[in-house]
Amino acid sequence: MKLLFDENLSPRLSDAFPGSAHVRDVGLARATDTAIWDYARDHGYAIVSKDSDFHQVSFVRGQPPKVIWRRRGNCTTADIETMLRSNRVGIPAFANEDAAAFLALS
Repeated sequence: MKLLFDENLSPRLSDAFPGSAHVRDVGLARATDTAIWDYARDHGYAIVSKDSDFHQVSFVRGQPPKVIWRRRGNCTTADIETMLRSNRVGIPAFANEDAAAFLALS
């Protein structure tokens, strides 16, 4: 699963997950949520964000794209990377679940 990291997450995270990108990497720095959503959908990414807006949009629009919502409070980039890596079984299962639109991680 290719991950597209939202503006509110460190660009360094995309380096840790092959095939992934940060919104800045694809020309979407300061872009609207709609522009990010459309880009992720059109290019086969799942959006990773701590912004609940994407979580809410996933209820209205469904998927694609899928949304991984980081619900944990303030934490380091290393903590987020560890959280994503510790879910390396759950995230692919989520990717393969046709009906699932979002995955909440905390």
